[in-house]
Amino acid sequence: MSPSAKEFFESLPSRANGTETAGMHASYVFVIAGGGTWTVKVEDGKVTVTEGDTGGDCTISTSEATFERIVDGKQNPLRAYMTGKLKVHGDVSAALKLKHLFA
Repeated sequence: MSPSAKEFFESLPSRANGTETAGMHASYVFVIAGGGTWTVKVEDGKVTVTEGDTGGDCTISTSEATFERIVDGKQNPLRAYMTGKLKVHGDVSAALKLKHLFA
């Protein structure tokens, strides 16, 4: 069973801190319809998550169902973007670095 958006974001700092995010400096706002809004900040390997929108380099919007499929590896994020299931506003190059958080 896939984690809810809330469970995913609450556990993200313990899963994502470290070598995969070393040297990375970016902030993201995730707007998950039906799952909440979360701000994720990455500062040279340290990942922090705050519930709500505290501003970010880019905003990623999707449904909770699509988000859960992406997290489970059942939905390619690029394909979700290309088909309009996932929207990115702001710094698209920052969004491309997200693979390090979802690894």
